[in-house]
Amino acid sequence: MRFAPIHLLRLMRVGFVLAREGAFALVDPREAPAGVGALVRLARLFEKRGAASSAEGLVAALTRLGPSYIKLGQFMATRPDVVGVRVARDLERLQDRIPPFGRAAALKEIEESFGKSLDALYSDLSEPIAAASIAQVHRARTREGVTVAVKVLRPGVRTRFRRDLAAMAYAAEVMEKFSAEARRLKFVDVVETLKRSVTMEMDLRLEAAALSEMAENACEDSEFHVPSVNWDLTARDVVTMEWIEGIPLHDLDAIVAAGHDRVGLGRIVIQSFLRHALRDGFFHADMHPGNLFVDAAGRLCAVDFGIMGRLGPRERRFLAEILLGFITRNYRRVAEVHFEAGYVPMHHSVDDFAQAIRAIGEPIHQRSADQISMAKLLTLLFEVTGLFDMRTRTELVMLQKTMVVVEGVARSLDPHLNMWTTAEPVVREWIERNLGPLGRIEDVGRGAVSLATMIGHLPALAQKAETLINHINEASEKDFPLDARSIANIGKAEAARNRWGNLALWIIAAVLVAIALRLV
Repeated sequence: MRFAPIHLLRLMRVGFVLAREGAFALVDPREAPAGVGALVRLARLFEKRGAASSAEGLVAALTRLGPSYIKLGQFMATRPDVVGVRVARDLERLQDRIPPFGRAAALKEIEESFGKSLDALYSDLSEPIAAASIAQVHRARTREGVTVAVKVLRPGVRTRFRRDLAAMAYAAEVMEKFSAEARRLKFVDVVETLKRSVTMEMDLRLEAAALSEMAENACEDSEFHVPSVNWDLTARDVVTMEWIEGIPLHDLDAIVAAGHDRVGLGRIVIQSFLRHALRDGFFHADMHPGNLFVDAAGRLCAVDFGIMGRLGPRERRFLAEILLGFITRNYRRVAEVHFEAGYVPMHHSVDDFAQAIRAIGEPIHQRSADQISMAKLLTLLFEVTGLFDMRTRTELVMLQKTMVVVEGVARSLDPHLNMWTTAEPVVREWIERNLGPLGRIEDVGRGAVSLATMIGHLPALAQKAETLINHINEASEKDFPLDARSIANIGKAEAARNRWGNLALWIIAAVLVAIALRLV
């Protein structure tokens, strides 16, 4: 790690803004190392009068620092293991709302992306109608007269994010160098993960691909609609998609005036999210009310697919079984699923873990159905699992954070929504489909395909084994004799350099020879 004055200057500005907004009030100097505690006390001398003495100060500071730090805050909201549960909840309030850039700048970006004039691409382009830190949206019409939404990357955004992320990476390296706790929490990895996420979000072709994938997954979902992509008018910095004509879900008066069923919409929001997460393993991870609309047909329509979540087969089974376990009060099964998935180390007791889960589930079941929060349940679950050495899994935390937002949207539509009866059909359908007899038959089929593939590779492995044996024989005959003394000398020399590596190579060679002899 080299000394970088420019990064240091940028970080000093960040520290000053954090201090002015009162963000250091979150740190207790008495619990911090001696040097850090002194710095915190010094920083608090710079607090402006009336600065918020809570995480609100952190939110205000990150907002003031701009797009890169807003993204950092939103990302850290998914990492309660790093910032703590309370701070993570406060960071969820960070809003990615940045003033739009002008239509002229957007026009320039579009024309440079396609190497054509605007008139050759669109017959009309509106002023910006929505803006965020990375891109903004315009309404337009294609040359064929189709109304579309055009999302354009913010000019210079890559340079700014690259500069700020480099400073963040430098800070993370310094912290890991001097702090064991920072090394445990892997601050460098946190910044690297954020960098990858932002880099992907800044390539709008990837958002178009997410739209396309989700549209394929949901093609038979009559209650959920994904806008189509115009690939001819999509590039790295521009994506053109179907215009969604609908009412945003936060406009409850307009929804009622249009005659839509609010209770039904609440159900659709929950079931659509769970269906995408469980059935497809691919879900919209930014389902706030501004990104969700109801169209004239009563369908739920989603936009802004820049942030997506994925769950593998194991994570989907984990989610389905723990939800069903809580629904049926089978806490033992919920505990067993954690162990089967490998999330909780085997040296812990399943019974003790089941007891801890019961402490979460029973108070929930003593409440009325409309008071039960699935999102809060998962939050409490992750808190308890920390006592049993369960490491935070990013994909599950993103799922939980998304569920907080989704549940909030659904309850705004139907304050008396019964989360369990709404979720149960989707959860049971997935379990019966994937863990029932049909699912087991499909598992056997997949296993047979894997076995057949392995058998199909055996002739190639045998050929490689034969080639290896021929090379050994040729080397023995021409270059060196493989007598006992030669072998002993080779063994000593190689062991001195890389004993375990050579042992692995000889084992592989022996296996290949054995396969070859068996085939012969």
